[in-house]
Amino acid sequence: MGSVQLVDGVLNYQLDGPADAPVLVLSNSLGTDLHMWDTQIEAFTQHFRVLRYDTRGHGKSLVTEGPYSIEQLGRDVLALLDALHIERAHFCGLSMGGLIGQWLGINAGDRLNRLIVCNTAAKIGNPDMWNPRIEMVLRDGQAAMVGLRDASIARWFTPAYAEANPAQAKRITDMLAATSPQGYAANCGAVRDADFRDQLGEVKAPTLVISGSEDAVTPPAGGLFIQEHIKGAEYAEFHAAHLSNVEVGEPFSRRVIDFLLAR
Repeated sequence: MGSVQLVDGVLNYQLDGPADAPVLVLSNSLGTDLHMWDTQIEAFTQHFRVLRYDTRGHGKSLVTEGPYSIEQLGRDVLALLDALHIERAHFCGLSMGGLIGQWLGINAGDRLNRLIVCNTAAKIGNPDMWNPRIEMVLRDGQAAMVGLRDASIARWFTPAYAEANPAQAKRITDMLAATSPQGYAANCGAVRDADFRDQLGEVKAPTLVISGSEDAVTPPAGGLFIQEHIKGAEYAEFHAAHLSNVEVGEPFSRRVIDFLLAR
């Protein structure tokens, strides 16, 4: 664990794996923290120096006044890389992390080796969906976060997975209940305002897009759109809901590793 001082606060991060291995950055989804990637760490650290961090407004990272923007969150990643003297890295982000990955691919491709965007879209939802949620969270505070946690199990996992793995589902959804309401609302604003549909052609890094066939939050159509608009991008789909890295575990990890190690 460590922290990097930004202009307006600290960004919490964790480094695992061999110091001389290529760096793989993992970016969390809205309402989780860096531990959403715990399932992947044993496999990933056999090949990579894994850099996880809590996105601004989440976990132990800074919470500043919102709304945020995906550009702001992308620049946080660049500041983290700069502070750790990492010139280039692989990047894997899920949902909101996938939006951050798209921004980096479009605007900071010289810092990326390979890019993986999971359970995401070039545009996620619309203001009619996001604004009531933002208003509710700012009004009701932590009670709203607990309510969102209870509703998130059905969005984040298939019923079969949640029933068979209640402890794992609880571990992940408890992250949402623990998230700062101010930070969560500010990040909802960032997701609401992001739209990369017309810019995906600018991504030059080799890219893998991963979707979940049962993902109602970011259905496969959104992933296929990204894959079709980034030249040479690969596509993989798993039987999973929104948090495919947690739900399918080893197959997800293997697909990512195979893509990153490919010649």
